[in-house]
Amino acid sequence: MPFLELTLPCTLADQPRYERALDDVGALSVTLQDADAETPDEQAIFEPGVGETPLWQQLQLTALFDGGADALVLLAALEGFDPGLAWHQATFKRVEDTDWERAWLDQFKPMRFGTRTWIVPWNHAVPAEAGPDAAIVRLDPGLAFGSGTHPTTALCLEWLDTLATEGVLQGRHVLDFGSGSGILALAALALGAGQATAIDNDPQALIATRDNAERNGHGDRIDVHLPADAPDTQYPIVVANILASALDALANVLAARTRAGGRIALSGILDGQQAPLLERYAPTFDHLAVAQREDWIRIDGVRRG
Repeated sequence: MPFLELTLPCTLADQPRYERALDDVGALSVTLQDADAETPDEQAIFEPGVGETPLWQQLQLTALFDGGADALVLLAALEGFDPGLAWHQATFKRVEDTDWERAWLDQFKPMRFGTRTWIVPWNHAVPAEAGPDAAIVRLDPGLAFGSGTHPTTALCLEWLDTLATEGVLQGRHVLDFGSGSGILALAALALGAGQATAIDNDPQALIATRDNAERNGHGDRIDVHLPADAPDTQYPIVVANILASALDALANVLAARTRAGGRIALSGILDGQQAPLLERYAPTFDHLAVAQREDWIRIDGVRRG
């Protein structure tokens, strides 16, 4: 099914007004890109640091409409909804639909993290170099974040792999807070954890986690919950790959979920956001350490007892 694509420049201040108007006239999706990016593939900034303002001031906004929509009718409706905006800067083009699942599968290949952990697409053979003691996670992320390709996920997988090498993970109960596809919980189980609990506020993520757990034969060793339904339990291993602002807001919750002497890893943090988070977690965690991959940060530590 083809789409009609609208593109226009806007400022950060005007972006909410543009989005409201586009939603009102039936936009199927609205996406934002840094207008000052030197290349289309430049790393996106998903959120500002704790207490900071967004870095992007000049944006390029793109909206998709049903392919049968008339560009002139849409433009008239948008100008009628909010005539104070610069709708004359909008450009339109027809774009063909894409088999996004096929495109994702073409790009998603087996990946190794640490010494033993391998993330393998569900329809791909396990690489021969994985070896007999490899911890294999067969993955179909579906609509949830977490395939191992993002640096934040990679940092957490490497941390879990290290815990397994140190013998810390064996038989333990792991909490994956903000589980997405369930990749971290499933990697922990493959590496020797005894049980996993996955928490996410997106019901789609919980579906993806359950499906991936069944695919890997771990359906009976993982529990999935929305935050409001999660058990009030402490865990010896906690990993939270979310966003810096959420890690800041949930510091007390995550501390309360971590058993005394337990290990925690926090990721989803852009380089430059770690200092306030280190200060935030210092009262309850010892041995806080920072690891970096590309522009992303992981903080890990031990719960003070």
